[in-house]
Amino acid sequence: MAGMVTPDLPITTDRLLLRLYTEDDLDDVHDIQSRPDVTRYLYWGVRDHTQARGSLAMKIAASGLSEEGDNLTLAVVLPETGKLIGDVQLIWVSREHRQGEIGYIFHPDFGGHGYATEAAEVVLRLGFEAYGLHRVVGRLDARNTASARVLERLGMRREAHLVQNEIVKGEWTDEVVYAMLADEWRARAGLTS
Repeated sequence: MAGMVTPDLPITTDRLLLRLYTEDDLDDVHDIQSRPDVTRYLYWGVRDHTQARGSLAMKIAASGLSEEGDNLTLAVVLPETGKLIGDVQLIWVSREHRQGEIGYIFHPDFGGHGYATEAAEVVLRLGFEAYGLHRVVGRLDARNTASARVLERLGMRREAHLVQNEIVKGEWTDEVVYAMLADEWRARAGLTS
């Protein structure tokens, strides 16, 4: 990848609109990030309005990939209402090894409808088809079974279960790693090499 690469946006799926964040998203971001049931398995805790504003600024800046460590974060919106229900992100982990990582956070009121899977599939497609990644991983707290189901529905394979490898919010936690290779994506998507 040379220079900043930003996909053509917004991206629409059957039920969702994925777009860059704007300042107008602050109340929805705060609504999501202020919930203990959202932050339970994340590295950070419940955020107040000021902290959510700082998080939103980082999301706004995450508009494309130009170097290792960059991320593309897309707001996930229900087109019929304009309601922001979560986000998906792609992180560029390694230039040399062409590796990325996906992540997602969704408002629990919109869980159980397949929205996270539908939006995360867009990020996988971008990682492999637009950014030319060789491998994409998804990492999660082993207790977060709902997130694991999303990665499994995407066709990612469970590669590792790291036992008590991190202290998160004062307690030892296990981490599970899922992955997919570009060849696996192409086979799943019915694409030829």
